[in-house]
Amino acid sequence: MNKSIHELVIDGSDYVVKLRRHFRAFPELGGEEYETQKKIIAELTAMGLQPRLAAGTGVIAEIKGGQQGKTVAIRADIDALPIQDEIEQPYHSQHVGRCHACGHDGHTAMLLGIAKVFNTIKEELPGTIRLLFQPSEEKFPGGALAMIADGAVEGVDAVIGAHLWQPLAIGTMGLTYGPMMASPDEFTITIKGSGGHGSMPHQTIDPLYVGAQIVLALKTITGNNVSTNELAVLSLGVFKSGDAFNIIPDSATLKGTVRTFSQNTRETIFAAIDRICSGICAAAGATYNLDSCYGFPPVVNNPEVAKVVAQAGETVLGKVAVIEMKPAMVGEDFSYYQQQVPSCFMCIGVGNKDKGIVYPHHHPKFDMDERALSNGVEIMVVSALNLLKA
Repeated sequence: MNKSIHELVIDGSDYVVKLRRHFRAFPELGGEEYETQKKIIAELTAMGLQPRLAAGTGVIAEIKGGQQGKTVAIRADIDALPIQDEIEQPYHSQHVGRCHACGHDGHTAMLLGIAKVFNTIKEELPGTIRLLFQPSEEKFPGGALAMIADGAVEGVDAVIGAHLWQPLAIGTMGLTYGPMMASPDEFTITIKGSGGHGSMPHQTIDPLYVGAQIVLALKTITGNNVSTNELAVLSLGVFKSGDAFNIIPDSATLKGTVRTFSQNTRETIFAAIDRICSGICAAAGATYNLDSCYGFPPVVNNPEVAKVVAQAGETVLGKVAVIEMKPAMVGEDFSYYQQQVPSCFMCIGVGNKDKGIVYPHHHPKFDMDERALSNGVEIMVVSALNLLKA
């Protein structure tokens, strides 16, 4: 190898930044990433690779080494969010109501940078690197299952992936050696009452009043039904009922999310939701419908793969920069790969208060310290190399 991995990463840093800004400027929602897909294919083809379509708008490509050995897959999600971009940068979104406000533009650019590095050293590779450009991570049920159905992990020995993470400062990385992200479940409660004039509530069954009682009761579930040893969250994001100040409506709708790490806790919470709705509605003479939707499985890192990734992080950033994170209650469909193959998901720090990079994920002003892109490329390259050799 004429150049070190670090030198190859630095040589390709401008390429990665340019790509990240391109994807930020032209975001596409899950299942609609047609131009993103074309750009990825064009870049990979220019490297001499032979990418193929997968999961509708995704891409899979392989870099076969000069020596036979294991196969390691590296995954990046490529979809954007239905959010208006509010950053004041030349690379702000050109598509109204669409924005890479979660860092997937950087994930896509990093994986192309990783491809460039591995393609340069492919004759020395002791195995195969598989590149997974996955669509629809932000859109349930996610694109991971479709990628798997299209052969994403066939013959793969390990999968790694990364999220550019604003809560972590630039120059750091975080991971866990077990549970990392929760199952993101959804629920909708539709309450049916009997409407009427606001001056005559005794002639009605007020679904708004019933809904208010249910809201208060739901907030007691995690404290009263879940062990203090378990992580669990129940949050409500929607409460809609009525349109006029003097009319008691016929119905009310509540929508919320449940986040858990175990199937038992998940079932306990949903049973409690149903029990609360049943009791309160029965007391008021109302009826209800509970529509539950289970999301992705929890992200749980394989400890052995996580150790290899952590060691790579120490090599690139230094030992003190590698942080063992506490599990987060966000969700990620990377968990579906973990059900198939030993895997590790990591977070690469992009936050920088001095540069005003403080806005959280899914915020219209979300941005990143772009130096993190090179950090992510190098950590994943070193991780994959070490996994091939393990």
